[in-house]
Amino acid sequence: MPQNSFRTLSEVHSSLTLGGTHHVNQDIIEERWRETRNRRPWHPKVKAALYIVDALTITITFALAHLASFGFEDSEVMSRTELPMGYIGTGIIFGVLWFMALSISGSRNIRHLGQGNDEYRLVIKATSYFFCLIAIFSYLTKIEFARGYVILAYPIGILLLLSARWSVRRYLVSWRNRGRALSRVLIIGDYDSGNHLYKTLLKGRTSGLSPVAAYLPRSPEGTTLGDGEIPTLGYSPNAADIIEVVRDNNIHAVAVSTGHGLNPQELRRLGWVLAAAHVALIMAPAMTDIAGPRIRTQPLGGLPLIHVHTPRIEGVQALLKRSIDLVASTLGLILLSPLLLVVALMVKKDGGPIFFLQERVGYRGTSFHMIKFRSMVTNAEELKKELIAQNEGSGVLFKMADDPRITTIGKFIRKYSIDELPQLWNVFLGDMSLVGPRPPLASEVTQYEEDAYRRLLVKPGVTGLWQVSGRSNLSWEESIRLDLYYVENWSVIGDLVILFRTVRAVFAKDGAY
Repeated sequence: MPQNSFRTLSEVHSSLTLGGTHHVNQDIIEERWRETRNRRPWHPKVKAALYIVDALTITITFALAHLASFGFEDSEVMSRTELPMGYIGTGIIFGVLWFMALSISGSRNIRHLGQGNDEYRLVIKATSYFFCLIAIFSYLTKIEFARGYVILAYPIGILLLLSARWSVRRYLVSWRNRGRALSRVLIIGDYDSGNHLYKTLLKGRTSGLSPVAAYLPRSPEGTTLGDGEIPTLGYSPNAADIIEVVRDNNIHAVAVSTGHGLNPQELRRLGWVLAAAHVALIMAPAMTDIAGPRIRTQPLGGLPLIHVHTPRIEGVQALLKRSIDLVASTLGLILLSPLLLVVALMVKKDGGPIFFLQERVGYRGTSFHMIKFRSMVTNAEELKKELIAQNEGSGVLFKMADDPRITTIGKFIRKYSIDELPQLWNVFLGDMSLVGPRPPLASEVTQYEEDAYRRLLVKPGVTGLWQVSGRSNLSWEESIRLDLYYVENWSVIGDLVILFRTVRAVFAKDGAY
């Protein structure tokens, strides 16, 4: 990268000052902008893809709403004005405004792509606000839009937009898994915090942040991160030295963790020069497993204070979650009753009882009997004592990839998680929720460490982050971490995303045994 992309503020000031008078060198500014703008050529490609899919999706949405409401004819909008409009023209105007609403909401921001729920949340939020504004506009102006036209466009639009964004995300993730569309990240911190950030970025490769080097101010010479897997490029707490490293190594983003060793003035100076060069500055606080909606920044005397809100499933939030569970479990039991009946007959034909009842620990330590289709032989618990030496699970979990206790029909229903469908009855009764931590055994709870007890602060779920993140392939520690993350960051949108991912995980059959 050219040297002048990272000149210090004094150098920039000198280049713009001639003979005591301020004179802007336009060539220098244009060259600097061109150099920084073109450093990641995949940015405009992804942006263009988002623009195209959003435009196509919105066009298809209003076309479908128009066909369903008026057929192939153009109907006029009812209005008290003397300038009647057709719904074709109205659809075009609505489409342009909807497209702009998605831009204003920040749903196309690169940092939301590839990982997390923010992109989907912003799409839903922008779309909902847009259609609410249509209703308000109609009421204030007395322009009566066809209710069916608007009511159809809203759910169709959300469904198509989310599907299109998911498709773009799949392509982007596949690029990143092949080492493309990545931002080169320099980690600044001490050994412990830097190592944690390095491992986190490696696991979250789909976010597009790729750690390529470390900088450890005030650390002992020879200190490295990741067991030396990435080079350590310096130890000086001087911002100017860090800037030289950024310039010489084509760094796209600088991630500053705790223990960085920079005083406030040096950190501010570093931020200024990085901003001038269009290099991202990322601050990584010490707190872990905190979702974005929980964080609120409050400036106080020029110092950004980070407030962390803990979501509590109580009051209206608890009522909403329970209402969704009740409606979904009722509909699920009714709609899936033919499948449940067929599976019940097949299990019964195999010999023994149809259902397997097992005592589990639920909300705040209360016990309940979880119901599943029986997938093992009737003396499975006795045989478990003989197989304990072959345990392939981790921590307090007993798991075997080829468990001899599983019946023939049991292998099939476990592969597709059909054995868990009767748990909808537990959801209906209120012992469980559709989404939540994995329901533990009493023997597991007795071996919990202090932190693990927090997973009992919410109802266990038929599915959860553990179900969509590897199922039986997860280690005990990772299962606990995912459950605690859910407890700390619960939201309705998050539940819906987990349910969507569960369907994909079930058909993928990954980690199911």
